[in-house]
Formats: sequence, structure tokens, C-alpha cells
Amino acid sequence: MSIPFWCIFISALLIFIAKAPVAKAMAKEGDGHYDNHHPRAQQGRLTGAGARALAAHMNSFEAFPLFAVGVLMAHATNTHGILVDVLAVTFVVARVLYLFCYWADLHWQRSVVWGVGLLCSLLLMLTPALG
Repeated sequence: MSIPFWCIFISALLIFIAKAPVAKAMAKEGDGHYDNHHPRAQQGRLTGAGARALAAHMNSFEAFPLFAVGVLMAHATNTHGILVDVLAVTFVVARVLYLFCYWADLHWQRSVVWGVGLLCSLLLMLTPALG
């Protein structure tokens, strides 16, 4: 499997890794347990670190399709090479940093790494035109 495809897989895993702090915050919220009957309602009551963890988790869902499409566009047009690999790896690194920045409430740093990830996704879509 190619590096960009591995990066798609890792990015998909990051969506669910980002859920762990949300579940932890939910377990501490309210009456002290995870409400599996109404988890969305419980998530809506989260504040502080729990709310940031939920936002990071949801943003992971939002960022994934654009990145996956970029990788698949490069693959479908037979565009391979160091640029595609570097963009894919940089996206994954940016997404990991994004999660840590969100959890740590590093707001402007989070925005910077979000921008890096977005740029990687868009550039991946343009690699067929660049190559």
C-alpha cells in the first residue's frame, strides 16, 4: 500500500482516536457516567475541555473527505512521487497537531495547523495539474 493510502487509513483512525477524550469528558459530566441512551444530548452539555474535545472530533470528520478526495484524485490520475507523499504525510502530522492544540486550548496554533492541513488537501487535488 502506498504512503498516501496509509495516510488515509491513519486519518480515518484519528477520527476515532479524537473521540476518546470526548468519552472521558462525558463520563465525568452530570451524574458521572456515559449516557449511551442519549450520547448526543450529553455531548451538547459538555463545556471547557470536553466541548473542545468534541469540536476536535467533529472537525476530524469534516477534514477527512477533502483529504481523501485529494489523495484519490492524485491516484486516479496516476500522479505519484515525493510531492504527493510529502503532502499526505504533512496532512496527517497537521491533524495530529491540530488535535493536541484543540485539547490544550492553543487557539491560534490550532488555526495555523488547520490551515496547513487544508492547504495539503487542496494541493493534493492540484497535483495532477502540477505534474
